[in-house]
Amino acid sequence: MFKTLKTAWGIPEIRRKMLFTLLIIVIFRLGGAITVPFLDTAVVKDWMTEKASNGNFLEYLNILSGGALAKATMFSLGVTPFINASIIIQLLTYALPPLERLQQEGEDGRKKLNQISSFVALGLAAFMSVAYYLTLKGMSSNGKNAVKYTIAENGGQGWFAMFVIIVSFMAGASLVIWMGNRINEKGIGNGVSMILFAGIVARIPVDIGTLYELIRTPEGAKQYFIPVVIYLLIFVAMVMLIVFFNEAERRIPVQYAKRVVGRKQYGGQNSHIPIKVCMSGVMPIIFAMSFMSLPSMFTMFKEPVKAITEDTPGGERFYYHFVKFFSTQNYSYAIMYFILILLFNWFYVQITYNPVEMANNLRQSNGAIPGIRPGKPTSDYIQKVLSKISLVDAVFLGLVAVFPIIFLNITQINVSSMGGTSILIVVSVAIETVRTLESQLMMRHHPGFLR
Repeated sequence: MFKTLKTAWGIPEIRRKMLFTLLIIVIFRLGGAITVPFLDTAVVKDWMTEKASNGNFLEYLNILSGGALAKATMFSLGVTPFINASIIIQLLTYALPPLERLQQEGEDGRKKLNQISSFVALGLAAFMSVAYYLTLKGMSSNGKNAVKYTIAENGGQGWFAMFVIIVSFMAGASLVIWMGNRINEKGIGNGVSMILFAGIVARIPVDIGTLYELIRTPEGAKQYFIPVVIYLLIFVAMVMLIVFFNEAERRIPVQYAKRVVGRKQYGGQNSHIPIKVCMSGVMPIIFAMSFMSLPSMFTMFKEPVKAITEDTPGGERFYYHFVKFFSTQNYSYAIMYFILILLFNWFYVQITYNPVEMANNLRQSNGAIPGIRPGKPTSDYIQKVLSKISLVDAVFLGLVAVFPIIFLNITQINVSSMGGTSILIVVSVAIETVRTLESQLMMRHHPGFLR
């Protein structure tokens, strides 16, 4: 990887793209430090420290924004609206024929889909901005409110403060989407992925400092030294495992029939269909986390009953056990989370890969899988292979996602940016960026081509 980066840096055109990407990342990090007017950031920080913890959905959103959500800055929403919009449009392409046709139109179709995703992302950003403002309005710490001017107490000034806060969040999300698109046009790699990568990496030094603080004192070293060492070893092993699964693929052998046209012979060669083991990426984890976060989101507006007695009403008793079941500190959460990842991974693979279409393409190109008849037997065989691979992928993703929850419950050590999902995103984006650089280098180096 370092050799590829060094070689790419030596080519002026690629170096300009790398510098442009770095500039956008720097602007993103600077925007993450500009606070929104009419907010008490100290109150927001205290509230988020208490609520966005133990691997819940708020902590996940804070990681994706590079910590900006906990600071109530311009880029608090980060790339979350665009990610959600992309998922929605991707799912709709398999349900709506117009979007499916756009997807099949090549580069022009993908640009139009990206524009549609940007507009949907703007709508989601407006919705999330209003929701975040309502959440901020309910935040309080040490007798202070997060929103300095409320409608109930300040009237017109409260309305103006609400408008400025919501528009600031929307403008920040729109600017992040714009910067991601500029990286796509003039930079290296996928723009949104690079911004997401930068946000997560920016949190790693903070978490390393958290680990250091745990073992800095003699008492802390005695209690946490061995768990911290074990966690770091598992962290390295997890990175290696993620790299292995990202590179792994199942190759289905294909043999093409020979055709003789005049004196020339076409076909007759052996090839294969490469199917990546990590077919769905982090999408099943995002789907599962969004579903599992709904009960915990309700607790931000209604606190559960602290203690259950014989006199506790039945409704409150049920609510208490319901919230406790979906708490990240309960192993029931990890079990349900793992099952949902399996289900969403199966669903995502089913809508992404079409065995019938793959079998038809093989038959049209005079190709066949050795030992398998063309037509339905071929599609059934491909479906069987996809089912086995998707099961391996789902179990791998489930273990990666659930491991931080189990480790947190055992050791009470919470390092969010060094969790399984964050590592998966960072490693995947790094590998994809290196592949993009290698393809750029290959386009510019043709030894012997002009000789």
